[in-house]
Amino acid sequence: MSVLEPISGAAQAPDTPVLTVKNLTVSVATETGQRPLVSNLSFALRKGETLAIAGESGSGKSITSLAIMGLLPPNVSVTDGSVTLGQTSLTKLPEHQMRALRGDRIAMIFQEPMTSLNPVMSIGAQLTEAIRAHDPVSRSEARARALEALRAVRLSQPERRLDQFPHELSGGMRQRVMIAMALALRPEVLIADEPTTALDVTVQREVLDLLRDLQRDLGTAIILITHDMGVVAEMADRVIVMQNGAQVETAATRTLFGHPQQPYTQALLAAVPRMGSAPRPEPLGDIVAQLSNVTVRFPMRTGLFNRHSHNVHAVEDVSLSIRKGETFALVGESGCGKSTIAKAIVGLVPHEGRIEIAGQALSDLDTLGKKALRRHVQMVFQDPMAALDPRMRVADLVSEPLLIHNIGDTASRRVKAADLFSRVGLSPDQLDRYPHEFSGGQRQRICIARALALNPQLVIADESVSALDVSVQARVLDLLRALQKEFGVAYLFISHDMAVVENISDRVAVMYLGQIVETGTRAQVFTNPQHPYTQRLIEAVPVPDPTHIRPFTARLAGEVPSPVHPIGQGPVKQTLIDIGEGHLVAKA
Repeated sequence: MSVLEPISGAAQAPDTPVLTVKNLTVSVATETGQRPLVSNLSFALRKGETLAIAGESGSGKSITSLAIMGLLPPNVSVTDGSVTLGQTSLTKLPEHQMRALRGDRIAMIFQEPMTSLNPVMSIGAQLTEAIRAHDPVSRSEARARALEALRAVRLSQPERRLDQFPHELSGGMRQRVMIAMALALRPEVLIADEPTTALDVTVQREVLDLLRDLQRDLGTAIILITHDMGVVAEMADRVIVMQNGAQVETAATRTLFGHPQQPYTQALLAAVPRMGSAPRPEPLGDIVAQLSNVTVRFPMRTGLFNRHSHNVHAVEDVSLSIRKGETFALVGESGCGKSTIAKAIVGLVPHEGRIEIAGQALSDLDTLGKKALRRHVQMVFQDPMAALDPRMRVADLVSEPLLIHNIGDTASRRVKAADLFSRVGLSPDQLDRYPHEFSGGQRQRICIARALALNPQLVIADESVSALDVSVQARVLDLLRALQKEFGVAYLFISHDMAVVENISDRVAVMYLGQIVETGTRAQVFTNPQHPYTQRLIEAVPVPDPTHIRPFTARLAGEVPSPVHPIGQGPVKQTLIDIGEGHLVAKA
């Protein structure tokens, strides 16, 4: 049977729900008894329909999906209500029967594909294993179906991908593999839990288009769990808004966006960053950071004698300057060199060219000098859990920079940590907790508080708000602006979220394959984008308006060139041309 053949439930009446959730209550066992995480949630999902469940972290979105899938943690259980798939009640189903349904009739795509894929098994082995777990087919037939599934999700070179391992694929490719695995058995219901949150805007566009096309071909019903209201507007037929485990509002998508009834829904929609924000005066302060012809290459060793034969050209001849009180945004897809530039500025990777911070060149400083200089430059990394020591209390984590630079005593450092906690939207009574006791968004706020502890001149924010809910994101962005206004701090803001960049930046540089292809003021880049790559990035942004008709976005011609080159060779250098008032564009 073809992967793109409609699901077996196609003979159902169009109004017959394929999934019914009725008065669902999910609770966690605590020392004082059961505490509800989701309360009295009810909805019906029909064939070919997309239902979005939206809300902030901790609202119960993901717990709802895990309850439907029968994947709740040991101390969490369904304490009331029912979940029915067709005529089958899932809440009382034994695990061995649920295992037979899971992946076959109901499937799920998780937020982070790397944690869902086995790193020591090839893509083909994982796909064939999933198929053979439910269908008694031969290994060769399962492999043929796996190949067809990869073709269905429009993965380039599918035959080659079957023999590759997850670490050899990009984030977008891994997410496509997860979609292929979920759809290989033609499930009636697909639950997509934040499927595009960690993806670049262009890859997100491709994944959303893919889900829409596959839904049209297969008739699959989709539950889309997300905090991105732009994605909700583009994808959903109906929306459920959740807060603190309860359903706040539900309506058809156009109705909800056009006439939200509840204050929480209104606040959620008002916090969504939108393109076309008001102009800001251009900062004219002193230069805080200056990069001149910066190049970063990583050696590759091959052969029996482990010889240095190739280089990865991560950053190639980049020049830029950041002024006091300015937000300079660096945008582009994964692998374009944004984060590598950030690491070069703080001295975490070796570089060629010249980097000056507060008038001092990194290459002129010894180890102690570089340590002292880092007081002026702090960094907020993309993954907060990897950046926080799980064995330290967050009070110690936030005040650690003060301790390293011998500022204040223990009491004053705790007072500073409490003040920073309040300013990033956390409560000072949470200071004695450990990182695992916070949500992902809260952990990122802890990282931001720690970066601000030394009142630095430059803060490098590497995708610092990409994992945050829109309302939390809005608060954090407001906080960054307030601190910038108060202290004159400059930001190097690295992001793939063009709407956020357009709202917070003063100047923008667009990177592609390690080089800047367009740079200028925010107004120049967003209102008059000249390079085809910049145009594609902007056109791919989801618009939080269900009535918006998105223009066709053409891909850049051909395969993306490899950044790996033999020694002595390299990419073609881009020449930036000033088209007026400092708006620089590379020849396309």
